[in-house]
Amino acid sequence: MRRLASARREVAGWRNLRQRAADALELASLEDGSLRAEIESETAAIEQELDHRELTLMLSGRYDRDDCILGIFAGQGGTDAQDWAAMLQRMYLRWAEAQGFGTEVLDQTEGEEAGIKSALIAVSGELAYGYLRAEKGVHRLVRLSPFDSAHRRHTSFALIEVYPQVEQDEDILLNPTDLKIDTYRSAGAGGQNVQKNETAVRITHLPTGIVVTCQNERSQTQNRENALRVLRARLLDLRREEQEKELAQIKGEHIKAEFGSQIRSYVLHPYQMVKDHRTGFETGNTAAVLDGEISGFIEAYLRAALGQAA
Repeated sequence: MRRLASARREVAGWRNLRQRAADALELASLEDGSLRAEIESETAAIEQELDHRELTLMLSGRYDRDDCILGIFAGQGGTDAQDWAAMLQRMYLRWAEAQGFGTEVLDQTEGEEAGIKSALIAVSGELAYGYLRAEKGVHRLVRLSPFDSAHRRHTSFALIEVYPQVEQDEDILLNPTDLKIDTYRSAGAGGQNVQKNETAVRITHLPTGIVVTCQNERSQTQNRENALRVLRARLLDLRREEQEKELAQIKGEHIKAEFGSQIRSYVLHPYQMVKDHRTGFETGNTAAVLDGEISGFIEAYLRAALGQAA
């Protein structure tokens, strides 16, 4: 039903765009100089929407139109890295809000002094996975550390993982005998807000060794459901990666391990620049990027990746 509704919206959108183009052409045929500014503005808007729709048409991967789970993990850099992970979480939440996507923080582990050690966010909406898969990889921050008394320049890293989340996938079946489920007391930063009851849940998938923890909810049942939700998404992503590796071997292609290779640098000192190392796309407006304006980076990567695939 969801895919049918999506197809109907897509058709309605194209019909609306066609009508807008026809109306603009009709206005232009009047050759009225007073309408010039209005026509030029509408033409630019139509071209922008056409570019956007052209990109969405190219997102034809099996899971591109589905929801996803976004994982943020602090890397090397200590407290600075944990603060950087929190900055990225804010950036993605603001971007998702601007795109009209729904978000739900499934799990979050606070940093010892500041920021977060990790976070898992469910992002729901048309093409959520298709867009956010462009963000998978290591993100690097260079800045004057607010946690260094000498105010020296520090480099911090955070890893972004993106897992597809589908309504149902009969191929992903969880056998209870393959799961080791542990419960423990959840706690905030520095051992604060310790729950009296064991509401936090840790699930280990024995065949793959994947471990998922969830402690955000006060209910053990809800944390268990969220952990299973994340586990299914990770297993689905693992299967997708294995299929891509098999296809690459058939084609004779070499697949590089993405973990540990930075995809984007955010430099706040000695100059201001955000640059994607895969596409070369860059901007000097670092404040806007950290405030969620990352669509340019996402679209540049997707166009480049789709062009290579073609």
